[in-house]
Amino acid sequence: MEEEDCEKESVKLASEEISHEFKTLVNSNDLQSLNHLQNTILGRLQDSNAVLSHFNEFSENCYAQISGDLIRNTRILKSMKTDLDYIFQKLRSMKSKILNTYPDAFPEDSESEVVDRRPDLEVPK
Repeated sequence: MEEEDCEKESVKLASEEISHEFKTLVNSNDLQSLNHLQNTILGRLQDSNAVLSHFNEFSENCYAQISGDLIRNTRILKSMKTDLDYIFQKLRSMKSKILNTYPDAFPEDSESEVVDRRPDLEVPK
């Protein structure tokens, strides 16, 4: 038992000596400066976090207000696209029928195939 107490005491003394040696390696002014800088950075990060949280709440409210309009407008645009596709299909069909019936109805250069260069917005890139 006495041996264990002696061993614990020697470990305690050794750790105190090592602790004292570490304290002499680092300047206390440097530690205070570092602590001050860390507190300053912490404050700035907390302020930034508060601003971002507020912005997220604001964005969420704005999205909630306009999401109905976005959905409605998307439906309208899809419906318009379908209608326009149908109209252009009918126009091509009518042009083909007119060309078969009256071969001279359109100028020569209008018979060439027109390449559709519009981007397809439904296919992700």
